Amino acid sequence: MKAMVAVKRVVDYNVKVRVRSDNTAVDTANVKMSMNPFDEIAIEEAVRLKEKGVVTEIIAVSCGVTQCQETLRTAMAIGADRAIFVESQEDLQPLAVAKLLKALADKEQPGLVLLGKQAIDDDCNQTGQMLAALADWPQVTCASKIEVQGPDKANITREIDGGLETLQVSLPAVVTADLRLNEPRYVTLPNIMKAKKKPLEVIKPQDLGVDVTPRIKTLRVDDPPKRAAGVKVADVAALLDKLKNEAKVI
Repeated sequence: MKAMVAVKRVVDYNVKVRVRSDNTAVDTANVKMSMNPFDEIAIEEAVRLKEKGVVTEIIAVSCGVTQCQETLRTAMAIGADRAIFVESQEDLQPLAVAKLLKALADKEQPGLVLLGKQAIDDDCNQTGQMLAALADWPQVTCASKIEVQGPDKANITREIDGGLETLQVSLPAVVTADLRLNEPRYVTLPNIMKAKKKPLEVIKPQDLGVDVTPRIKTLRVDDPPKRAAGVKVADVAALLDKLKNEAKVI
Protein backbone atom coordinates (compact mmCIF):
# COMPACT_ATOMS: atom_id res chain seq x y z
CA MET A 1 0.00 0.00 0.00
CA LYS A 2 1.24 3.46 -0.91
CA ALA A 3 0.91 6.39 1.46
CA MET A 4 0.77 9.94 0.13
CA VAL A 5 1.60 12.73 2.57
CA ALA A 6 0.95 16.42 1.91
CA VAL A 7 3.41 18.87 3.47
CA LYS A 8 3.33 22.66 3.55
CA ARG A 9 6.06 25.28 3.94
CA VAL A 10 5.14 27.81 6.64
CA VAL A 11 6.81 30.47 8.77
CA ASP A 12 8.76 28.63 11.46
CA TYR A 13 6.81 28.36 14.71
CA ASN A 14 9.68 29.99 16.64
CA VAL A 15 9.49 33.17 14.54
CA LYS A 16 7.40 36.16 15.59
CA VAL A 17 5.04 36.82 12.70
CA ARG A 18 4.94 40.36 11.32
CA VAL A 19 2.32 41.99 9.13
CA ARG A 20 3.41 43.97 6.08
CA SER A 21 3.29 47.74 6.38
CA ASP A 22 0.53 47.90 3.73
CA ASN A 23 -1.58 45.34 5.65
CA THR A 24 -1.93 43.08 2.62
CA ALA A 25 -0.33 39.93 4.05
CA VAL A 26 2.13 38.46 6.51
CA ASP A 27 5.73 39.51 5.87
CA THR A 28 7.77 36.45 4.86
CA ALA A 29 10.83 38.26 3.47
CA ASN A 30 14.05 36.97 5.07
CA VAL A 31 11.99 34.90 7.52
CA LYS A 32 12.93 31.36 8.52
CA MET A 33 10.50 28.86 7.00
CA SER A 34 9.99 25.21 7.91
CA MET A 35 7.61 22.29 7.47
CA ASN A 36 4.21 22.75 9.05
CA PRO A 37 4.45 20.91 12.42
CA PHE A 38 1.25 18.91 11.91
CA ASP A 39 2.51 17.78 8.47
CA GLU A 40 5.78 16.67 10.06
CA ILE A 41 3.72 14.44 12.36
CA ALA A 42 1.90 13.06 9.30
CA ILE A 43 5.20 12.18 7.60
CA GLU A 44 6.49 10.55 10.79
CA GLU A 45 3.34 8.41 11.01
CA ALA A 46 3.73 7.26 7.41
CA VAL A 47 7.34 6.26 8.13
CA ARG A 48 6.25 4.32 11.22
CA LEU A 49 3.61 2.49 9.19
CA LYS A 50 6.28 1.60 6.64
CA GLU A 51 8.55 0.32 9.40
CA LYS A 52 5.68 -1.94 10.51
CA GLY A 53 5.41 -3.33 6.98
CA VAL A 54 1.99 -1.79 6.38
CA VAL A 55 3.09 0.83 3.84
CA THR A 56 5.36 -0.05 0.92
CA GLU A 57 6.09 3.43 -0.42
CA ILE A 58 5.77 6.98 0.92
CA ILE A 59 5.21 9.86 -1.50
CA ALA A 60 5.61 13.38 -0.13
CA VAL A 61 3.71 16.14 -1.94
CA SER A 62 3.97 19.91 -1.67
CA CYS A 63 2.39 22.72 -3.65
CA GLY A 64 3.62 26.29 -3.96
CA VAL A 65 6.75 28.32 -4.67
CA THR A 66 10.19 26.92 -5.59
CA GLN A 67 11.42 26.96 -1.97
CA CYS A 68 8.88 24.23 -1.12
CA GLN A 69 11.40 21.78 -2.54
CA GLU A 70 13.44 22.28 0.64
CA THR A 71 10.43 21.12 2.66
CA LEU A 72 10.13 18.03 0.47
CA ARG A 73 13.81 17.26 0.99
CA THR A 74 13.17 17.39 4.73
CA ALA A 75 10.24 14.99 4.29
CA MET A 76 12.50 12.60 2.40
CA ALA A 77 15.17 12.95 5.10
CA ILE A 78 12.54 11.84 7.63
CA GLY A 79 11.76 8.81 5.50
CA ALA A 80 9.65 9.55 2.41
CA ASP A 81 10.79 7.54 -0.63
CA ARG A 82 10.14 10.18 -3.27
CA ALA A 83 8.49 13.54 -3.71
CA ILE A 84 6.20 15.40 -6.08
CA PHE A 85 6.36 19.19 -6.19
CA VAL A 86 3.50 21.12 -7.82
CA GLU A 87 5.04 24.48 -8.62
CA SER A 88 2.80 27.56 -8.67
CA GLN A 89 3.28 31.24 -7.94
CA GLU A 90 -0.43 31.66 -7.20
CA ASP A 91 -1.73 32.07 -3.66
CA LEU A 92 -2.83 28.45 -3.27
CA GLN A 93 -5.99 28.26 -1.20
CA PRO A 94 -7.32 25.09 0.48
CA LEU A 95 -9.70 24.16 -2.35
CA ALA A 96 -6.98 24.51 -4.99
CA VAL A 97 -4.58 22.34 -2.94
CA ALA A 98 -7.33 19.74 -2.40
CA LYS A 99 -7.94 19.59 -6.16
CA LEU A 100 -4.21 19.15 -6.83
CA LEU A 101 -4.00 16.37 -4.23
CA LYS A 102 -7.08 14.70 -5.74
CA ALA A 103 -5.44 14.69 -9.17
CA LEU A 104 -2.24 13.22 -7.72
CA ALA A 105 -4.22 10.61 -5.77
CA ASP A 106 -5.95 9.56 -8.99
CA LYS A 107 -2.52 9.17 -10.59
CA GLU A 108 -0.67 7.46 -7.73
CA GLN A 109 -3.54 5.41 -6.25
CA PRO A 110 -2.42 5.57 -2.59
CA GLY A 111 -4.21 3.49 0.04
CA LEU A 112 -3.84 6.28 2.59
CA VAL A 113 -3.48 10.05 2.30
CA LEU A 114 -2.09 11.79 5.38
CA LEU A 115 -2.11 15.51 6.11
CA GLY A 116 -1.64 17.71 9.13
CA LYS A 117 -4.97 18.67 10.67
CA GLN A 118 -4.25 22.32 9.84
CA ALA A 119 -1.47 24.69 8.84
CA ILE A 120 -0.14 27.05 11.48
CA ASP A 121 -0.13 30.03 9.10
CA ASP A 122 -3.79 30.25 8.06
CA ASP A 123 -5.30 27.69 10.51
CA CYS A 124 -7.92 26.84 7.87
CA ASN A 125 -8.32 23.14 8.76
CA GLN A 126 -10.03 22.52 5.42
CA THR A 127 -7.77 20.80 2.90
CA GLY A 128 -8.13 17.23 4.18
CA GLN A 129 -11.90 17.50 4.39
CA MET A 130 -12.14 18.99 0.89
CA LEU A 131 -9.89 16.27 -0.53
CA ALA A 132 -12.05 13.54 1.00
CA ALA A 133 -15.17 15.15 -0.45
CA LEU A 134 -13.64 15.49 -3.93
CA ALA A 135 -12.34 11.91 -3.90
CA ASP A 136 -15.49 10.53 -2.19
CA TRP A 137 -13.25 8.75 0.33
CA PRO A 138 -13.77 8.16 4.06
CA GLN A 139 -12.02 10.68 6.28
CA VAL A 140 -10.91 10.93 9.90
CA THR A 141 -9.70 14.25 11.27
CA CYS A 142 -7.54 15.03 14.32
CA ALA A 143 -6.19 11.47 14.50
CA SER A 144 -4.23 10.49 17.60
CA LYS A 145 -3.75 6.79 16.72
CA ILE A 146 -3.75 4.83 13.45
CA GLU A 147 -4.00 1.05 13.26
CA VAL A 148 -4.19 -0.44 9.77
CA GLN A 149 -6.11 -3.72 9.96
CA GLY A 150 -5.29 -5.01 6.49
CA PRO A 151 -5.30 -3.82 2.90
CA ASP A 152 -8.83 -2.47 3.04
CA LYS A 153 -9.59 -1.10 6.51
CA ALA A 154 -8.12 0.80 9.45
CA ASN A 155 -9.09 1.68 13.01
CA ILE A 156 -8.36 5.32 13.77
CA THR A 157 -8.72 7.07 17.11
CA ARG A 158 -9.43 10.78 17.15
CA GLU A 159 -9.80 13.38 19.84
CA ILE A 160 -13.20 14.91 20.48
CA ASP A 161 -14.51 17.28 23.15
CA GLY A 162 -15.73 14.41 25.30
CA GLY A 163 -12.59 12.28 25.07
CA LEU A 164 -11.56 9.78 22.39
CA GLU A 165 -13.51 8.29 19.49
CA THR A 166 -12.36 5.22 17.55
CA LEU A 167 -13.63 4.79 14.00
CA GLN A 168 -13.20 1.99 11.49
CA VAL A 169 -12.81 3.19 7.91
CA SER A 170 -12.39 1.44 4.60
CA LEU A 171 -9.30 2.24 2.56
CA PRO A 172 -8.35 4.33 0.66
CA ALA A 173 -9.03 7.09 3.16
CA VAL A 174 -7.92 10.59 4.13
CA VAL A 175 -6.54 11.11 7.64
CA THR A 176 -5.42 14.37 9.25
CA ALA A 177 -2.86 14.20 12.06
CA ASP A 178 -3.16 15.78 15.49
CA LEU A 179 -0.32 16.57 17.89
CA ARG A 180 -0.67 13.42 20.00
CA LEU A 181 -0.35 11.04 17.06
CA ASN A 182 3.43 10.84 17.52
CA GLU A 183 6.61 12.79 18.13
CA PRO A 184 8.65 13.28 14.93
CA ARG A 185 12.17 11.87 14.91
CA TYR A 186 15.31 13.95 14.74
CA VAL A 187 16.59 14.27 11.18
CA THR A 188 20.17 13.02 11.01
CA LEU A 189 22.87 14.30 8.69
CA PRO A 190 23.27 10.94 6.83
CA ASN A 191 19.54 10.94 6.07
CA ILE A 192 19.73 14.56 4.87
CA MET A 193 22.48 13.52 2.46
CA LYS A 194 20.47 10.49 1.29
CA ALA A 195 17.43 12.73 0.69
CA LYS A 196 19.39 14.72 -1.89
CA LYS A 197 19.59 11.61 -4.08
CA LYS A 198 15.92 10.64 -3.82
CA PRO A 199 13.69 11.49 -6.82
CA LEU A 200 11.77 14.77 -6.76
CA GLU A 201 9.34 15.29 -9.62
CA VAL A 202 8.37 18.86 -10.54
CA ILE A 203 5.07 19.50 -12.29
CA LYS A 204 2.67 22.39 -12.88
CA PRO A 205 -1.04 22.62 -11.95
CA GLN A 206 -1.92 22.67 -15.65
CA ASP A 207 -0.18 19.31 -16.03
CA LEU A 208 -2.84 17.95 -13.70
CA GLY A 209 -5.66 19.89 -15.36
CA VAL A 210 -6.36 21.91 -12.22
CA ASP A 211 -7.35 25.59 -12.12
CA VAL A 212 -5.75 27.15 -9.03
CA THR A 213 -7.07 30.67 -9.50
CA PRO A 214 -7.80 32.15 -6.03
CA ARG A 215 -11.50 32.32 -5.18
CA ILE A 216 -11.14 34.22 -1.91
CA LYS A 217 -9.76 37.75 -1.69
CA THR A 218 -7.97 38.91 1.44
CA LEU A 219 -9.13 42.43 2.20
CA ARG A 220 -6.77 43.26 5.04
CA VAL A 221 -4.37 41.63 7.52
CA ASP A 222 -3.85 43.16 10.96
CA ASP A 223 -1.92 42.30 14.09
CA PRO A 224 -4.10 41.04 16.96
CA PRO A 225 -5.09 43.80 19.41
CA LYS A 226 -2.74 44.25 22.32
CA ARG A 227 -4.01 42.84 25.59
CA ALA A 228 -4.96 45.37 28.22
CA ALA A 229 -2.98 45.43 31.44
CA GLY A 230 -4.29 43.31 34.29
CA VAL A 231 -5.90 44.67 37.44
CA LYS A 232 -4.90 43.71 40.96
CA VAL A 233 -7.70 43.03 43.42
CA ALA A 234 -7.52 43.28 47.18
CA ASP A 235 -9.16 39.98 48.06
CA VAL A 236 -11.46 37.21 46.87
CA ALA A 237 -14.56 39.29 47.50
CA ALA A 238 -13.28 42.03 45.19
CA LEU A 239 -12.41 39.43 42.54
CA LEU A 240 -15.88 37.91 42.67
CA ASP A 241 -17.45 41.37 42.46
CA LYS A 242 -15.49 42.20 39.28
CA LEU A 243 -16.22 38.83 37.69
CA LYS A 244 -19.92 39.26 38.40
CA ASN A 245 -20.49 42.94 37.71
CA GLU A 246 -17.76 43.94 35.24
CA ALA A 247 -16.79 40.82 33.31
CA LYS A 248 -20.29 39.31 33.82
CA VAL A 249 -18.92 35.76 33.61
CA ILE A 250 -20.58 34.50 36.77
